[in-house]
Amino acid sequence: MNLVKYIKDSFDELRNKVSWISWEEAQKSTVVVALFTVLFALAVFAVDKLFQSGLTEYFKLF
Repeated sequence: MNLVKYIKDSFDELRNKVSWISWEEAQKSTVVVALFTVLFALAVFAVDKLFQSGLTEYFKLF
């Protein structure tokens, strides 16, 4: 199969045969994903700091 024909067919399929969500729905989904990403990063940071302080206090005993 010719590579150029494959790429052209792929773009044609993406343009004409794929059903895409609306622009507004894409924006809302992006905001939700960004919000949960920030919240998850803050939760990981908090757990990391908790473990760091716990291990620091543990090793001070020795």
